[in-house]
Amino acid sequence: MFDIASGPDTLRLLAIPFFAYVAVLDIRTRRVPNRTWIPLAALAVLLLVWDILRVMTGDTDPVTRQNFYIQTLISIGLVIPLAYVFWLVGGFGGADAKAFFVVAVLFPAFPVYRLWEWSVNGGAVAGALDLLPGATYAGTLPLVEPSFGVFSITVLSNTVVMGSLYPVALAARNTTVGYVSPGMFVAKPVAWDRATEEYGTLLQMPERSLRESLSLSGLRAYLSFRGVDLDALRMYLRWRGLSLSALRENPDRFRNPASLPPDPNRPGDGAIPTDGRDDETATEETTATAFGDAEPWAPETHLVANGDDPWGAAAFLDDIEGSAYGTSAETLRDGLDSLADDDVVWISPGIPFLVPLFVGLVLAFVYGDLLFAMFQALGIGAA
Repeated sequence: MFDIASGPDTLRLLAIPFFAYVAVLDIRTRRVPNRTWIPLAALAVLLLVWDILRVMTGDTDPVTRQNFYIQTLISIGLVIPLAYVFWLVGGFGGADAKAFFVVAVLFPAFPVYRLWEWSVNGGAVAGALDLLPGATYAGTLPLVEPSFGVFSITVLSNTVVMGSLYPVALAARNTTVGYVSPGMFVAKPVAWDRATEEYGTLLQMPERSLRESLSLSGLRAYLSFRGVDLDALRMYLRWRGLSLSALRENPDRFRNPASLPPDPNRPGDGAIPTDGRDDETATEETTATAFGDAEPWAPETHLVANGDDPWGAAAFLDDIEGSAYGTSAETLRDGLDSLADDDVVWISPGIPFLVPLFVGLVLAFVYGDLLFAMFQALGIGAA
């Protein structure tokens, strides 16, 4: 084997194809099964123990040994609780938090990969690398390492930098189709019949328009009008055995809570099927069968005196386990009203966070800490 890195750092390269795989899962389904993380988590623990034994029993100098212990303590003691708090407040999904749990254990200190000497045209390649912000090429990667040297924090900061580009890409996409307003950074227009094919949140706004205001106050309004989670919408439709097109054809009927089925389906988790079959929402034929001859269902426990539970939203939330991704009966009703009436709806896309994590991880291995390099380019912080 080429002497490019220590044994643990060489095996850490396996994280790249692993995170490429979970990034694809995140794009396709926004779901990563818990068991997926087990192999990499086990590898992370093994490599950490290996590194600790190397530092304790090898000829590592005292300063390097102390730095490694501090970096490990910061990585595990800071990144894991931080990821947990982000998950707790809704900033991370469960898979995102698990990803950073693994990253914190797998990457406490910066890996070192020794490369061949680049001497093309008298060192022109190495000279070009030296011109990159914060970089000093000495035959090793990553190029940029901050003074504290906690690699998991570098991966996290790189992920944040990459994720911040998503609103810019969304705005560019909206500009190409003629939707220019502050709202173009947070949402995109989608035809009503494609709403169940998207991940994200159906925005609810006065008159449901993102083109009336070009002010910053208008942008704040867009950000405040959060609506129904599209996973919860798919759960509701599955629960009722109802397709979106059937709902739109006869909204008055299905808005009446007396139309709820006597034996609702299991709602599932709201994921979009990926095998070409529509398992989460009923087909037109299933809907006709379910509602064509069925007696109305109107459980008294879900109807107030005036019969007011439009769409049976409260009945749905009472019947299922869990909170349907924080969806309230009011936001579910508003979303269904929008889908029943509007030809175009506005969706704030759910960012597949594991994608910028994968990109940030690759950049961390090769370039290093992007944020630290930016600070160096601006003359902020010590070199």
